[in-house]
Amino acid sequence: MDAAANAAETGRLLRLATYASVATACLLILAKLIAWLMTGSVSVLASLVDSTMDAGASLVNLLAVRWSLAPPDAEHRFGHGKAQALAALAQAAFIAGSAGFLALEAMDRLLHPRPIAEIGVGVTVIGFAIVVTLGLLAVQRHVIRRTGSPAIRADALHYATDLATNTATLVALGITALGWDGADPLFGLAIGAYIFYSAVRIALEAIQLLMDHELPEPQRQRIAELVRAIPGVLGMHDLRTRQSGQSQIIQFHLELDGQLPLNEAHRIGKAAEAAIQTAYPDSDIIIHQDPIAG
Repeated sequence: MDAAANAAETGRLLRLATYASVATACLLILAKLIAWLMTGSVSVLASLVDSTMDAGASLVNLLAVRWSLAPPDAEHRFGHGKAQALAALAQAAFIAGSAGFLALEAMDRLLHPRPIAEIGVGVTVIGFAIVVTLGLLAVQRHVIRRTGSPAIRADALHYATDLATNTATLVALGITALGWDGADPLFGLAIGAYIFYSAVRIALEAIQLLMDHELPEPQRQRIAELVRAIPGVLGMHDLRTRQSGQSQIIQFHLELDGQLPLNEAHRIGKAAEAAIQTAYPDSDIIIHQDPIAG
């Protein structure tokens, strides 16, 4: 698959994941709203608030991914890939806000207990939410394997948190059905704490991307191996890398025999570039050729 076809396929997969995420969040909001109105459960409310935050975060993600896929222009010569990291950071803010709201609601329910009605409805709706979320996660993980998108990875972590939230909600409703009303707000607090932990994880990953963190060391070593395997290459140094959306930005100095003709030095440089792009099709490569005295 050539670079243009690969970019088109990547764009298709990213759009698929973002549209599926928004549609799933909206469907779950409707189902959980009905369940909360019928049960009054704090755990169901926790799940509803989380899905509401999901919808906002997924919409931000959709817009950011569309922006990140825009080609480079005169003011953004390296493209718009960092929009995905910004989207992940926005998601972290959404998630942290929902965690704070849940903590306040759960504390109020602990101080002012109220019985839960229609527990069976709540169990049915949350069970439905788990099935739908599992389907979305399967789509997202496929897209992550194919694209490595930080925005979709953050969204998948978001929905994996939802899966844990919904499971905990089922347990809380089950325990409440057995007669312990205090389980509902306590599980609400636990869910809120886990959601906040997830927000911190997403934020830290997004910040690393925005701060131009180096690619993982195994990738850097692989790049060096590919370059040094090119006939005529004497070595390389000053390898600098970073991730920008789907693109890996790779820069390094290529050590060549100082007596080589310019055409031959250029050919070796292009061979090194081609080797890297075969392994990393979305890479943006800058090579500085350094002559080495014989």
